[in-house]
Amino acid sequence: MDQGVKLICTGCGQANRVPRDRLAAGPKCGVCGAALLDGGVHDLDAATHDKAIKGDGLPLLVDYWAPWCGPCRAMAPEFAKAAKTLGAEARLVKLNTETHPDVSGRARIQGIPALILYRGGREVARLAGARPASDIVAFVRGQG
Repeated sequence: MDQGVKLICTGCGQANRVPRDRLAAGPKCGVCGAALLDGGVHDLDAATHDKAIKGDGLPLLVDYWAPWCGPCRAMAPEFAKAAKTLGAEARLVKLNTETHPDVSGRARIQGIPALILYRGGREVARLAGARPASDIVAFVRGQG
């Protein structure tokens, strides 16, 4: 029997279980009502980051960035395009390394922008530097 896919709400950090056949139907958090899979990119705080990388049932691609970083700002629209293209295949989120230096330290971020793909609670692959949406999509799909 399908137990569904566990998704951590980027708004409140609550774990939600969504049936696989409902992933494309725009599921919402049972606690706060935030969209769980809306094709958008969401900012994470440190606690939600830790919960999501450990508990999300879909591949999770984290963009580690900072507001002062020109390449990070230039890549933001491409990252958003990749999120729309990937839809329910993966979740794309961002973490501000300036606001959360402890998290970027634990993730061993040495330069930004840095993309880390997590699956099943562990790091699967990394990609450094600003990339176009097509590269980001290929990176996620290539790790399947």
